[in-house]
Amino acid sequence: MVFFPTLNVRKEYFKKEGAMSDDDDLLLVDDDDEDYQADKYLLFKLGSEEYGINIANVQSIEEMQNIVHVPDMPVFIKGVINLRGKIIPAMDLRLRFHMETREYDDRSCIVIVDVNGFFVGLIVDTVSEVSNIPAKSVEPAIDLKNESGVDKYIRGFGKVGEKVKILLDISKILLKKDIEDISSSTVKMEA
Repeated sequence: MVFFPTLNVRKEYFKKEGAMSDDDDLLLVDDDDEDYQADKYLLFKLGSEEYGINIANVQSIEEMQNIVHVPDMPVFIKGVINLRGKIIPAMDLRLRFHMETREYDDRSCIVIVDVNGFFVGLIVDTVSEVSNIPAKSVEPAIDLKNESGVDKYIRGFGKVGEKVKILLDISKILLKKDIEDISSSTVKMEA
């Protein structure tokens, strides 16, 4: 279990995981500095692709744990976890993105994010690093809509050297109806 109450704690975690060196001053700032956080992304892998979410949305990174199946949920909601006494829905991003499923392993983890005040755990293959991707290095997403006309969850494409990172818009990963369905189920479980 990894909980990040401050950015300095995040730095310690990534140093331990080998994603940062002692020379990196990447996360030595005031936690309330929104301008600083605007260009920071937590990068993670799904298959061979690397995705990023704004670090301001990340609450913690957790090891895989027991997931309790909840009936009548969207297929990409694997169930719920009990995180320090709080029931949190667990979403498999591979399933959300219509990718091939994969067995969870010791590198799989759950990234707890805040989606407009609603906490959800995103199951990813592995967390890579925190990276600075300035706005000038982000190309906007192409107008991508699914069959129902709903905007897709890609915020843009971050250019890091010669590589491209897919930057996600956390607020679009769950539709309002999905949040309402999940909320009503988790409230019943907590009662």
